[in-house]
Amino acid sequence: MRRPPNPQRTLAAEIPTASPGTRATVMGHVHRRRALSSVTFLIVRDRSGLTQVVLGPSDLERGDAPPEETVVRVTGTVTSNPQAPMGVELTAPDIEVLGDHAETPPVELWRPSLTAGLPVVLDNAAVTWRHPGRRAVWEIAAASMRGFRETLDARAFREVRSPKLVASATESGADLFTVDYFGRAGYLAQSPQFYKQQLVGVFERVYEIGPVFRAEPHDTVRHLSEYTSLDVEFGFIDDHRDVLALLREVLAGMTEGIRTHAGPALEALSPVLPEIPDEIPVIHFRDALRLVGAPEDEPDLAPAHERALGAWVKDTHGSDFLAVEGYPMTKRPFYTHPQPTDARWSNSFDLLFRGLELVTGGQRLHRHQDYVSALASRGEEPSAYADYLSAFAHGMPPHGGFAIGLERWVARLLEAANVREVTLFPRDLHRLAP
Repeated sequence: MRRPPNPQRTLAAEIPTASPGTRATVMGHVHRRRALSSVTFLIVRDRSGLTQVVLGPSDLERGDAPPEETVVRVTGTVTSNPQAPMGVELTAPDIEVLGDHAETPPVELWRPSLTAGLPVVLDNAAVTWRHPGRRAVWEIAAASMRGFRETLDARAFREVRSPKLVASATESGADLFTVDYFGRAGYLAQSPQFYKQQLVGVFERVYEIGPVFRAEPHDTVRHLSEYTSLDVEFGFIDDHRDVLALLREVLAGMTEGIRTHAGPALEALSPVLPEIPDEIPVIHFRDALRLVGAPEDEPDLAPAHERALGAWVKDTHGSDFLAVEGYPMTKRPFYTHPQPTDARWSNSFDLLFRGLELVTGGQRLHRHQDYVSALASRGEEPSAYADYLSAFAHGMPPHGGFAIGLERWVARLLEAANVREVTLFPRDLHRLAP
């Protein structure tokens, strides 16, 4: 079909503001092709929405309507039609196919929701993410990251990047992915923890958004082997409550980021955004165990305990969030600061969001000798952490931080049954492709 001279692109969302009778050019995928007896409708999808294109008999004489998912450039006359998407459509179109005709997609992307099972959706992720509802999921994630950055940038934090190939473990108890690093063992980083602490000695306030890798053999709806971690670390704090206060500000910023930057996705998915309380409710770990009827020597909270605590804080405080502080030191990494009044407990916390662990944070040790003693008490050799400990030997301020799992945040926000539903290309025990 004919190509108009020097077409200037108009996004689908801008078509309703174009003057009726003028010519406009849209570019995108053929979202749906619907042939009737005397007319054929093409719905063209671009990043902003949908545009209806009308092909009459004379238009079809110049060529077949391209199949769904074919990429096209369409120039047509802006025409009012209340039944069309956003009340306008393009008529008398000139259509140019920008490539080959697309193969039949594995799912019907034009349907309001995908009916295929999760394995089919994940196996064909490059195509299924084109569905407007699926795209909206990641728009929520992207807006969350934008809000995270904006909140911390406004508080004089510096964004940093840490290595993802490392020489040793970051956190005890988590299995590592081993790689061949030029003939010697290297590992995929479990966390940027060591590096963000060291950089507090440089910038005082740092954050990072990046992948972390956990080779733990979990096969659940809440675990991934690779996920996106939103990490924060900052200096000159009094204790872990300062960390929790900043976390509250960050969550508020992420939620506002969704409202500000993901309006169409909010409209499409209608999630219930949480109200961020002025102060997040806090319960001590020992009291949490008592509340859920768990043994007092239990070292951690089980998922059922988290759900029960989530229901309790919603009923008693009207909050979607609960911070459980004072986890046993035996359950926390060696760099965790103990509770000054009782060294059995830690100055750390887990934040539950709607009954699911979302964040781990707290105060860190900052004196070199405390690190040496902590490692020795766990039977570990300080020399194995020489590079890391060097920062503390050269002076570090009292500091702390936290890490938010992006995919868990989005999954809980959207009430997804499986974290894989909100992960672009999930990696788990069974999935290494696509």
